[in-house]
Amino acid sequence: MTASTKDQEWAGRRILVTGAGGFIGSHLTERLVRAGAEVRAMVRYTGRSDIGMLRDVDPHVLRAVEIVHSDITDPFAVRRSMDGCDAVFHLAALIAIPYSYVAPASYVATNVTGTLNVLEAARDLGTRRIVHTSTSETYGTARYTPIDENHPLQPQSPYSASKIGADATAESFHRSFDVPVATIRPFNTYGPRQSARAVIPTIAAQVVAGRDKIALGDLRPVRDLTHVSDTVNGFLAVASSDACVGQVTNIGNGRGVSIGDLARLIGEIAGRPEIEVVADDKRLRPPQSEVFELVAATDRARERCGWQPTVGLRAGLADVIEYVRAHLDRFDVDRYAV
Repeated sequence: MTASTKDQEWAGRRILVTGAGGFIGSHLTERLVRAGAEVRAMVRYTGRSDIGMLRDVDPHVLRAVEIVHSDITDPFAVRRSMDGCDAVFHLAALIAIPYSYVAPASYVATNVTGTLNVLEAARDLGTRRIVHTSTSETYGTARYTPIDENHPLQPQSPYSASKIGADATAESFHRSFDVPVATIRPFNTYGPRQSARAVIPTIAAQVVAGRDKIALGDLRPVRDLTHVSDTVNGFLAVASSDACVGQVTNIGNGRGVSIGDLARLIGEIAGRPEIEVVADDKRLRPPQSEVFELVAATDRARERCGWQPTVGLRAGLADVIEYVRAHLDRFDVDRYAV
């Protein structure tokens, strides 16, 4: 199926995106509007009426979005947001791994109970399709690579434990109540609008700011990196395929790069090949919590929904560097100084 055909499929459909103010959610919202969908964007209420990364969406596109300030942990608010929607892309979650060590109960409330609220509302409303967002962190450190969907799950942080719980709840609602939910499990996504808590914008900001040294945690972990435009294509492909319903589908490139090599590559692309990369013990995860290798097996994504990545790592990293240069004021570079 061509990209244009996929886009035509969404024209005129009423779609809810939870977590629309987030990094991936904002890109998905923008793509759906451009595809002709009528999009309701659910963002977490704050006293500042903050819309998160939707602020970076083209203003002409944003005017077509119905923004709903709500809370995924409130079942009544979730049901109202979903009412009248043909499909729901559920991305709302707490995702910062370090904070999950500090406040694990909040991760259960948001990630597990929030997902339960979406599934209960879908069951009640007869929603035609739910795409639930998982994470490659649920696999833990790989027992074998590439990691396929049959790989054992291993919670190595309270965050990953909460996502395993959310994924199991989604599966149970499909098996118990025939709720048409498909679970997408992206490996590490990167691109413009990603927050400074993520490793790639953290590195890029230090490089662009002219730092002589890049301070990171463990340089050994290997990650499979997917540009956000490819991840968004994955969401649309999974949502469109009946073969993905009741299943978990990995989205990744199938190639890994270590954090240390990644930092050096960003320096090279940015014209700073001489930059020094140093490990800082203060940035390490707790013992037994670090996930050392995540590389996706993506055969099932191709077989079930025809998805495959199109953006190479160098081109994708250049995209991030350009974004960071244009928005360096958003990155607290001094926080990472050594």
